[in-house]
Amino acid sequence: MPPTWDLRSDTATTPSPAMLAAMVSAPVGDDVLGEDPTVNELEHMVANLCGHESALFCVSSTMANQLAIRTHLCNPPESMLCHWDSHIFKYESGGTSLHSQAQMIPIKSSPNLSVQDIKDHFIMGNFLGHCAPTHLVALENTMSGVVMPIADIRDIGQFTRSMGALVHMDGSRLWNAAADKKELREYATLVDSLSLCLSKGMGCPVGALLVGTRQFIDKARHFRKAFGGGWRQAGILAAAGIYAINHIWPTMPATHALAKRLAQGLEQCGYSLALPVHTNMVMIDTAKSPSVSTTELSQALKPKGVILGAVYEGSHLRIVLHHQIDDECVDMILATVNKLHLAASEPAK
Repeated sequence: MPPTWDLRSDTATTPSPAMLAAMVSAPVGDDVLGEDPTVNELEHMVANLCGHESALFCVSSTMANQLAIRTHLCNPPESMLCHWDSHIFKYESGGTSLHSQAQMIPIKSSPNLSVQDIKDHFIMGNFLGHCAPTHLVALENTMSGVVMPIADIRDIGQFTRSMGALVHMDGSRLWNAAADKKELREYATLVDSLSLCLSKGMGCPVGALLVGTRQFIDKARHFRKAFGGGWRQAGILAAAGIYAINHIWPTMPATHALAKRLAQGLEQCGYSLALPVHTNMVMIDTAKSPSVSTTELSQALKPKGVILGAVYEGSHLRIVLHHQIDDECVDMILATVNKLHLAASEPAK
């Protein structure tokens, strides 16, 4: 059996022996009572890295995002602005409407939101009861692998707060945006709350952190219990997060370099990139495919142990790298592309 390289998502990882060893040896207690030392260590570590007062260990980024929205939005009817393609809007089962009774206002912008987008869609009042005023803006960083500039986040935050609203960031892949470790705190302190995933790109089997003020996290912890998210000896899972921050996060620059090499090789064979490659994602525009379609490429790679995802967002093939994708995998993809390209270029006999 050839090795399997799964490029459908950076959640398609397996815990390494070293991560499993850290999990097995972790001291544990009852986290509902605040007595799990490993969970407490992880929450303190992440809050400190982000320059915020407190953090909450959750089962997933979806839960962390929804807890943040529920905690921030407490006076319905009200609205939240977000990107049209954001995870919060498209891939969290309508949680904002379900849990928070809030209207989501999605904004089409490429690749990230700008302060002008926010100004154009911000609802300042209820207009004699006709509208739901905007009380929250949700950002996402990275968005399809594209890093949101710090200046844009700062501008959005300044405008939003001047209007009496707050900013939450879905930072599930903020680890990638701040892969050099220099900018994580700067990103984080520009928003009122943020989520950080421990599964996407970090190699953990489960887990995410919600970060904010102590008062905000205390209330989010209350809602987490109401959502059924209270857990007991969760230190076994928190230990994986601590390991990932110390050992997997530092490998991200190498993963990003590998993604850029893959993108360059694909472009040389005629594929068009839908978005620039900033981090670990390569987005191929399937509407501008060369003689070898991405479907043909996926089918040719599958017997070799390389799994590519389905077409994403209508006409984009999303290829996602992580720390368990290596040079051998990228070499195999590019060699296969070249072979198919040459075959398609040969005149019919």
